[in-house]
Amino acid sequence: MNKKFIGLSVFSLATAFAYAQESDTLKVTNLKEVVVSDTKFAQSKEKSGKIIEVITAQDLEAKKGQNLANVLSQVAGVEINGNQSFNGKNLGYYIRGGRNRQVAIYIDGVPVSDASGINIEYDLRLIPVEQIEKIEVMKGASSTLYGTGAATGVINITLKKSAKKEISGNAYINMGTQNTSETSKTSAQDFNQGLSVNGTINKVSYMTTLNSTETKGMSEAAGENFEEDTFSRVNVLQKIGFKANDKLSFEFFGNYDRIKNTFDNSFDGFIANSDDLNNNSFSEQFRIGFLPKYKYNKGEFAINAGASTIDRVLNISNSWSGTIDNYNYSGRSASIDAFNKYNFSKQVYLVLGAQYQYFDMAQKDAYTDVAREGAKFNLFDPYATVVFNSEFGLNINAGARFNTHSEYGSQAVYNFNPSYSFENLPLKVLASYSTAFITPSLYQLYGPYGNLDLTPEENATAELGFESQLLDKKLTINAVGFYREEENTFGFFTDPITFASNYINIDGTYNSKGVETSVRYTLSERFNIGGNYTFTQVEEQLNRLIPKHKGNVDLNYKFKRGTFGINYQYVDKRSDAYYDSNIWATQAVNLAAYQLVNSNISYELLPNRLHIFGTVTNILNDDFQEVIGYNTRGRNYKLGLNFMF
Repeated sequence: MNKKFIGLSVFSLATAFAYAQESDTLKVTNLKEVVVSDTKFAQSKEKSGKIIEVITAQDLEAKKGQNLANVLSQVAGVEINGNQSFNGKNLGYYIRGGRNRQVAIYIDGVPVSDASGINIEYDLRLIPVEQIEKIEVMKGASSTLYGTGAATGVINITLKKSAKKEISGNAYINMGTQNTSETSKTSAQDFNQGLSVNGTINKVSYMTTLNSTETKGMSEAAGENFEEDTFSRVNVLQKIGFKANDKLSFEFFGNYDRIKNTFDNSFDGFIANSDDLNNNSFSEQFRIGFLPKYKYNKGEFAINAGASTIDRVLNISNSWSGTIDNYNYSGRSASIDAFNKYNFSKQVYLVLGAQYQYFDMAQKDAYTDVAREGAKFNLFDPYATVVFNSEFGLNINAGARFNTHSEYGSQAVYNFNPSYSFENLPLKVLASYSTAFITPSLYQLYGPYGNLDLTPEENATAELGFESQLLDKKLTINAVGFYREEENTFGFFTDPITFASNYINIDGTYNSKGVETSVRYTLSERFNIGGNYTFTQVEEQLNRLIPKHKGNVDLNYKFKRGTFGINYQYVDKRSDAYYDSNIWATQAVNLAAYQLVNSNISYELLPNRLHIFGTVTNILNDDFQEVIGYNTRGRNYKLGLNFMF
């Protein structure tokens, strides 16, 4: 493809932008935004006492060509480290100075995790963004509703739903270049394709989706003449729904996700070689779920039930023996969350629920054999939340949860979240205080460095902020200041005399604080501009790969048969560290700040039938590092075609 590919990209962008100058006025219907994250039931966003960041289907459409990590990293207060690296690079989730273990991820109301992982964290690389309808990001301690792990934030993902007609669907293909700032290959080396068929026949809805991704052309590790790594992902999703009547409905889902990739060794010094031809990884996930809902005169009852298995295989070169070490991990988890909303009146309702979760794991390699029979635990958590929405502007959300764990005993958490909307001012003020807990993982309890005396990590977050809509609601501004503390932090200890190692709870309290603010101005039905800024300050013990300042600005323009957008991102300098094998010591480094400019355009060739899009990322070809010793993407181009039927 080479020069033809880039030429076609530039031509598509220029043609569609020119067409935008002669478009007619679009009619846009403004609907009140609905959120579910802070109560588990749909309610108007204006009644919420939280600043919940919502990424809509329209937002995802405007970010075509970006993966889930790219999209989330543009949200105020969220840093997804590794989102600009090679697709196979593991991701770090940094929300309010926290880590992966402190972020709870839910898909269609069911928690997702890897029971065999060090932190039971979920790998966001498993999810193709093309399956997603909507994302809500709620920051702060949220264990009252979401249990373990919801210490710094909850990422609540809603997958696409079936169309109302009998048969509908789409088929798409995207292809793009894969360059660092120092390469300029023009051939396509990043391929994404998929097919979806869905619809509703009488009372039954269905959806079958197949997605795949193949990427090559880049080395994960930075260095001269390093070999290209590869990344392959396959996703299959099946959903079946049955709506018995207006009150009772059921949904079943099953999905299969698989990742195969090669990767390089950890960076261990500037004169060392991190490149490796033999390291490879295979991950395979199966998920099933059952989601019944029942509405009655005074409320609504729902069950979110799901189970999953994840199997991972790592093959890693052993430089000491000259052989390949094989590591096998297997994890199983199940969750049943039953909850009921009862309306005492139009102003007051109560959410009562109970959640049961089960986890087990197995690990086998040349050095370790962890049997599934001995590495398991379960949790049972009853919880309650009261919501009061007054007629004079006061809203209160308060609740508590009691966690009972089969290994360490019990833990209680709670939240209190008042907000007030002024009647004669376009202003809502909000405050909250909430606590959270993180359960020690199976690996931390039963693995080769396990410690059965571990107790939960505890978090608490206080917030104060406001939201305002001005200029006939064309201008929206919000800001939240937060202060977070964590205790019993999980750490890793090595005895300097015996060299015995194990996980521990670290004594002391660590804190982080900051400000998150967003602004959006809708100049017309066609044109809007917005941005966000995040300030995060953390103690030295937590301060790795977390930018103190981060900002995003985006501009979006709708024309008759398409959209054009451009966005800018600034990420401040970060601290990092690595173990230098040449001097047998840990070295601290500072990673320079970087900035990204990306552009996207889409055009409807055939109305409601055929769409094309083009993207250019890192237009300035900025040379930067997200993690010491690893490559990041330079200027790249992508074209896509989506056929709907």
